[in-house]
Amino acid sequence: MAAETLKSGTGAGGAAAVRRLLLDNGALTALIVLVIAMSALSGDFLTTDNLLNVGVQAAVTAILAFGVTFVIVSAGIDLSVGSVAALSATVLAWSATQHGVPVVLAVVLAVATGIAAGLVNGFLIAYGKLPPFIATLAMLSVARGLSLVISEGSPIAFPDSVSHLGDTLGGWLPVPVLVMVVMGLIAAFVLGRTYIGRSMYAIGGNEEAARLSGLRVKKQKLAIYALSGVFAAAAGVVLASRLSSAQPQAADGYELDAIAAVVIGGASLAGGTGKASGTLIGALILAVLRNGLNLLSVSAFWQQVVIGVVIALAVLLDTVRRKAGATPVAAGTGSGGGKGRQAATYGLAAVVTVAIVGATSFLHGGNPSSANPKVGLALSTLNNPFFVQIQSGAKAEAKKLGVDLTVTDAQNDASQQANQLQNFTSSGLDSIIVNPVDSDAASNSVKAADKAKIPVIAVDRGVNKATVDALVASDNVAGGELAARTVAEKLGGTGKIVILQGQAGTSAARERAEGFAKGLKAYPGIQVLAQQPADFDRTKGLDVMSNLLQAHPDVQGVIAANDEMALGAIKALGSKAGKSVQVVGFDGTPDGLTAVENGTLYASVAQQPSQLGRIAVDNALKALQGKKVEKTVKVPVKVVTKENVAGFSG
Repeated sequence: MAAETLKSGTGAGGAAAVRRLLLDNGALTALIVLVIAMSALSGDFLTTDNLLNVGVQAAVTAILAFGVTFVIVSAGIDLSVGSVAALSATVLAWSATQHGVPVVLAVVLAVATGIAAGLVNGFLIAYGKLPPFIATLAMLSVARGLSLVISEGSPIAFPDSVSHLGDTLGGWLPVPVLVMVVMGLIAAFVLGRTYIGRSMYAIGGNEEAARLSGLRVKKQKLAIYALSGVFAAAAGVVLASRLSSAQPQAADGYELDAIAAVVIGGASLAGGTGKASGTLIGALILAVLRNGLNLLSVSAFWQQVVIGVVIALAVLLDTVRRKAGATPVAAGTGSGGGKGRQAATYGLAAVVTVAIVGATSFLHGGNPSSANPKVGLALSTLNNPFFVQIQSGAKAEAKKLGVDLTVTDAQNDASQQANQLQNFTSSGLDSIIVNPVDSDAASNSVKAADKAKIPVIAVDRGVNKATVDALVASDNVAGGELAARTVAEKLGGTGKIVILQGQAGTSAARERAEGFAKGLKAYPGIQVLAQQPADFDRTKGLDVMSNLLQAHPDVQGVIAANDEMALGAIKALGSKAGKSVQVVGFDGTPDGLTAVENGTLYASVAQQPSQLGRIAVDNALKALQGKKVEKTVKVPVKVVTKENVAGFSG
């Protein structure tokens, strides 16, 4: 009986040990499972180029997250890191290229910008007694606004000497990955080997106890948020180097990814726990998820759902781990034996992963490739009816021609689109169609596709500093001139108008605004009362127009840079729309054309987006087959009014 009891206890102890191992290394376990699953599901995942892509795509999030780790370990939060990254990069590019500041000094200014933003956060929290959420939320807005003010809403070319941070060493090792590793080692050193690192854990564990023990909590918080600002600045420089330009809207929403990476990596939002290695694993999990879901052609909308579920599961695991008594030991406080066991765990995990992944590679060894040509379509966004119509036209043409079409949605994020284009290139697609978020930011990714001998077709917007086989587009500047002429002639050459501009920093917004200005020069009797951005969004168009009406109730005309903003303006104008106030939109979307037919929208400058999509796919197939394609294929814009809307088809 005693022997049976002992045997049973040993088995139970072994199960408990395995359970504790999994709980203590939940993020690492999740990463291993993900890598194995993606390797099994996609034959393109386990290639050297794609694995390097995963590293590059994780780099910016990881660097941001290392800084956020300091804050979360000390029981704080920093929502401003994405905006601070954009501001720091903008300061570097602006000072170096537009004001002749030496590049070394410009880099120092960028880092100083990050430190200054962090110190302001720390001061508001430590001395102003503001909750960290509120203080950093305010800095998020301030930093983004300053980035737009300094850049005047346009991307600024990055200095060549700094842009090398986005290149590779030896033609294969990405510099962003090296920077990520270096910053990770610095973060691990700070957390595990320094006085301020121990202070972070003490403050996060029990702030009042830390204060009573003699720790200068307020000064430590200043230093903690300043460190977060330094890492944000480094992330901004790396991101801008990848995009060859400082984008004022760059890293929008990245603060959420950074926080997610820290939490997934095992840190607790309650403070007191967290490690740099866990944060790196969390960032890699997010990168593997996005990369793998791209390769599997999963909709960007569903990708957001999956990532949200993963974050929720990570927090749930943290709760289970705490209840099970498996709370991680604070970095730098563990015993040598504990560190040895951790190293052994990582080593064992690497061996198991390599073995299983190697086995799964045989699943794809004999799979015949599809006989159909494979084409990728990288759209700037699918939150706008215009681009949805491009997708519809492209899909219809692809089905007609027997083309396998993969569509991705960058959600107006130039960095995310760069990742998607890299995934297209590494997965060996036959041809790529890109609708750039920004013409400058897409250049490096298109160059990589050119180097891989993959034909690239640009649609709606061109790609600067890179070679594309064809540009299929309507002329945004000419369309803008046409819109200005249409409203001016409707008003008889005299009148007061307002202009609703597109999202600051995008090439479409800049080009259409340029067209509006050119067109209005011929009509000196037209007075522009105000020009305000509404970000190509209907709701913002409604809000901005409502505000403008308070200041300018005598407005007689509105030019909007797309139909969505025009429809918002119509809602704000109410009964005035189409009667005392004439509204002209841009794009010729279905809702816009309905408003034209109803008489509330006077006209829309239609670009025939479905036609753009069809022609782009047709040219992609021609380029793939080695047939001659025109360098520029212009799809004419057309002013659609109530008189001709019945016969118009986009």
